[in-house]
Amino acid sequence: MGILNVTPDSFSDGGVFLSRDDAVAQARRMAAEGADIIDVGGESTRPGAQPVTPQEEMDRVIPVIEALHGEISVPISIDTSKPEVMRAAVAAGAGFINDVQALRAEGALATAAALNVPVCLMHMQGEPRTMQDEPRYRDVVADVRDFLHARVQAAQAAGIPASRLVIDPGFGFGKTLEHNLELLRGLKKLQGLGAPILAGLSRKSMIGKALGLPLEQRLIASVALAVMAVQNGARIVRAHDVGPTVEALRMWSVVYPEH
Repeated sequence: MGILNVTPDSFSDGGVFLSRDDAVAQARRMAAEGADIIDVGGESTRPGAQPVTPQEEMDRVIPVIEALHGEISVPISIDTSKPEVMRAAVAAGAGFINDVQALRAEGALATAAALNVPVCLMHMQGEPRTMQDEPRYRDVVADVRDFLHARVQAAQAAGIPASRLVIDPGFGFGKTLEHNLELLRGLKKLQGLGAPILAGLSRKSMIGKALGLPLEQRLIASVALAVMAVQNGARIVRAHDVGPTVEALRMWSVVYPEH
C-alpha cells in the first residue's frame, strides 16, 4: 500500500503532494514501482494533528481520486474516518476504506456496510491530538487484539462480511516505543482474528527514538521493519518508499516461497 498524503501537515510528506498533478504523478510512480494499493489521505493523523472539516478533506482528496480512477490499474484506498468522505470517495472511484478510527464515528459502520468495499479497522488509543500523552496498556498485544476483535464483531453485525475486513494494530497511534516493539514481536497473535493484518511502520517516530535518526534518514530501517512485519504475519504493508520496500519483500518471498 503506497501512501499518498494530500495534506499540508502530515508528518513525513505534508505539503509535498498538495496539488492534484503532483499527487497523480506520485501515484503513478508508486504503481510503477509495484504498489498494489494507493492510499489517499486528506487529513493528517500525526501526533498533535488538528482535525479538518469533511468538506475540506473532500476538496483535497476527491479531485485526486477522480483523476486516478481509470488511469492506474491498482485499487485506490481512501484514508478517512468520516462517513461523508467515505461516500464521496467511493463514488469517485475508491475501492477500499482505511479508517484509523475503526468505524467508530457516528454513521461510519452503516456507511461502510452500504458502500460494499473492503475496510481496514485500525487500533488507536485516544485521538491524534492527544494519543501520545502517556499511553498505557495492561498488555499491549492483548489489549489491541481485544479491541480489534470487538471492532470486527461490530463490523460483521453491521453487515460487513469477514471477507471484506482488514485489521491494523496502529503502530505509533497511542503507543510508546516499547509498545510498538512488543506489538511487532507479537503480531502473529492477531492472526486468530481471521482478517489480514496491515502494518504501517514507514518512517515512523519509533525509528527516530530507537536509532536517533531524523525523518529523512529512515528509509533502510523502514524497509527492515516492513520485512519483519511480513515475517510476523502482516499481509499488507503501508509505505512511503514503495520501490525499495517492494524489492525487499520480493527477495524475502524468494527465500520463503511457502509464505
